[in-house]
Amino acid sequence: MKNTYKYRLLSRITLETVTPLVIGSGNKNIKTDSVVAKDVNELPYIPAATLAGLIRHSLPEEEQNNWMGYQTKEESYGSKLILSEAKILSEDGKPIDSLNNKEDAITKLCLQLPIRQHVRINHQGVAEKNGKFDEEIVPKGMRFCFEMELMSEEEDNEIMDKILSTIQSNGFRIGSGSRSGFGQIDIVRILHKRLNLSRPEDLELYLSKSSSLEKIWKGFEPYTTTENTNTDYISYKLKLQPTDFMFFGAGFGNECSDMTFVKEPVIQWDNDGKASIIEEEKVILIPGSSVKGALAHRTAYHYNKLKECFADSKSAEELQKHVGKQNGAVKLLFGSEGDNKGKNKRRGSLLISDIIQRQTKEIEKKVLNHVKIDRFTGGAVTGALFSEEVLYAHEISFILEILLDKAAITEFKEDKEDKENNVDKNKALKAFETALTDLCKGYLPLGGGVNRGNGTFTGSLKKDGDTIYEYK
Repeated sequence: MKNTYKYRLLSRITLETVTPLVIGSGNKNIKTDSVVAKDVNELPYIPAATLAGLIRHSLPEEEQNNWMGYQTKEESYGSKLILSEAKILSEDGKPIDSLNNKEDAITKLCLQLPIRQHVRINHQGVAEKNGKFDEEIVPKGMRFCFEMELMSEEEDNEIMDKILSTIQSNGFRIGSGSRSGFGQIDIVRILHKRLNLSRPEDLELYLSKSSSLEKIWKGFEPYTTTENTNTDYISYKLKLQPTDFMFFGAGFGNECSDMTFVKEPVIQWDNDGKASIIEEEKVILIPGSSVKGALAHRTAYHYNKLKECFADSKSAEELQKHVGKQNGAVKLLFGSEGDNKGKNKRRGSLLISDIIQRQTKEIEKKVLNHVKIDRFTGGAVTGALFSEEVLYAHEISFILEILLDKAAITEFKEDKEDKENNVDKNKALKAFETALTDLCKGYLPLGGGVNRGNGTFTGSLKKDGDTIYEYK
């Protein structure tokens, strides 16, 4: 009898979240609209189905069915790739893959995960109806571990190397919100082993392997990684420095003010693989979704300007086709959730990461009091007194990295409405780069209270390493 799939390629991957991670469970509770997926220990995890979908998408189209399986009315074919769930690492760097009764800094943090607030702003600068929501997130620095096993008929199989190379690329994201700042990861360690089960020693070694992630298999060897020069993306890097106050709202207040800036804890690992929690008071956070929204609106403005589409030459009905998610450049670069019927959905071409920066010294904060004045009497309007807590970080520089997917641009397919509006890809890219330049010039403020002087930045812009603008 023929011995099929006598070769086994096994890998053990440890990854760390560079930006917060959102793996939705589809549930909500009294605290939030969206709860992350949690295992039997009520700890966040990454389902194997999520990993399988991401890996399948990373493979060349002609190889997806061959290695990940398929099913049609006539026939079906099972996947040759076996994956485990990705489980979090405890404070001492060990995966938690069984019933856990031990409480440490990591598991304690998981009992009270941060909640990120969101509000969708329309082209007029105000919140859209039903555009307010929040979601539970896994904070920056959380580590996960999972394993993969590939069954093969060939000894020198390159598919596993392709998968591992893709996972290590800077464009690989996990979970939802990957176009809004979430899901960026860093590979901490990869262990690997190739086995030929026709050899008795390899078969014995294979049979000694446990399915539990807590038990490290003695057969694993360090995987030699190769530098992944990913040319699938155009890289934009902005070095920004605030000129005055900045405010990215948390959605609630504290004992000092009615509104305070967003704060989240961060996990930090030392060289010995031990974790500690950095208090949220020592972390500055600029959400990628705030950057994305501001850039989308400014890109639409510049695109309409380049297309010579002006409001005074359009009716109110015609104008709606050129603003917000209907704008051709916004659809091309930032994506669209589609129409009211859920049709014409588009995935964005841009990957924008949250800016999360730890501070060694205390962050300088300021509480600003506001009151609305009656324009006729000159007195304060009843109930219109409020305060906000803002950040003052004029000496701190922030690095914002944005990746533009080349394939998403070239493979962009126009729908009927796009063809009518004649979407111009070159002008859309020019409009986007002009919006980035506006940000570096201080013309495009970010966050809340921008009409009160908050959120102005200046800095430099590089495209694939070449400087295209520098503020002087």
